[in-house]
Amino acid sequence: MKTYQAVTLAMLAGFGLGAAVIQGLHAQAKPPGFYIAMNDVTDRDNYINEFSKKSTAISKAAGGHFLVQGGQATGLKGEAPKSRIVIIQFDSMDKLLAWFKSPENTDAQKIADKYATVHSFAVEGVAQ
Repeated sequence: MKTYQAVTLAMLAGFGLGAAVIQGLHAQAKPPGFYIAMNDVTDRDNYINEFSKKSTAISKAAGGHFLVQGGQATGLKGEAPKSRIVIIQFDSMDKLLAWFKSPENTDAQKIADKYATVHSFAVEGVAQ
């Protein structure tokens, strides 16, 4: 009888320890970073051919996941922007900033500036 009690107690302790470890790992998870841009494009063909294709490849290589790419906003309260909307998710704000400051992206942004006015910012999401 004592053996069963010891095994049961050991199992309960194991479950408790496992739950505590998992809770600690979740607490350490970094929240995702979101790049959001509103682009007022003045030359659509060159914007797509010279910038967008290049920028997409650079973003994906850096771990970016496109949630919105060139979408048009629909106003729900107030007037929606007429700009092309881009939202890219990165695993963390650190990865987003590394991508944004990279020489490849900096060069691509110079191309974008020829064909659009870009308004962009980064937002830290909620850790899951």
